[in-house]
Amino acid sequence: MTAKDQSERVAWRDGLVPVSSLFDDPYFSLADGLAETRHVFLGGNDLPARFRDGFTIAELGFGTGLNLVATAIEWGRSGVPGRLSYTSFEAHPMPADDMERALSAFPEALASAGPLLTAWGAGARRFAFGALDVTVIEGDARETLPNWDGRADAWFLDGFSPAKNPELWSATLMGEVARHTAPGGSFATYTAAGFVRRSLAEAGFQVERCAGYGAKRHMSRGTT
Repeated sequence: MTAKDQSERVAWRDGLVPVSSLFDDPYFSLADGLAETRHVFLGGNDLPARFRDGFTIAELGFGTGLNLVATAIEWGRSGVPGRLSYTSFEAHPMPADDMERALSAFPEALASAGPLLTAWGAGARRFAFGALDVTVIEGDARETLPNWDGRADAWFLDGFSPAKNPELWSATLMGEVARHTAPGGSFATYTAAGFVRRSLAEAGFQVERCAGYGAKRHMSRGTT
């Protein structure tokens, strides 16, 4: 299967919210996706407080790139010198036009997204985004993550709903997440599904269920 065949087909709810045609699930909160990213993935990993030169973030599910853009914004605001490494695993890359349309829902994000949109539109999957060195690894994470030679200080676990995309939340893959986490590393995810929390705990994380974003009561976070 070619990368083109694997590309996402995006539908639009109310003309505003991108929905995966492959998984029948929205890419971000219907309320405010940027605020959700800040609450779940940045706040859940205690960022930007932990930022330092050489900090590494890894992500399951690149999607619209909103998490990357939000990270770049917070890195810039933090004033931390040096560079951050951001690696994302994505099986079904979103077309560039849909990515730009999705990000346009958040003027703050769109204003900062130029380097991403330029690189993505050119087909680049390794590029600089200000002080962030970005790599998007295409393919099934169950195959690509075991071969990754990096370790993350923080994980953004942002696949589609475990009920609709269970392969991205399997115990085996959560074990690989743990194996590719640096000592003292962390994860955060919007889901509080019991089997996901159990798999992460069995993999070696100290898992905490905490307040979710908006109408979602709970999310999960944890540390090694």
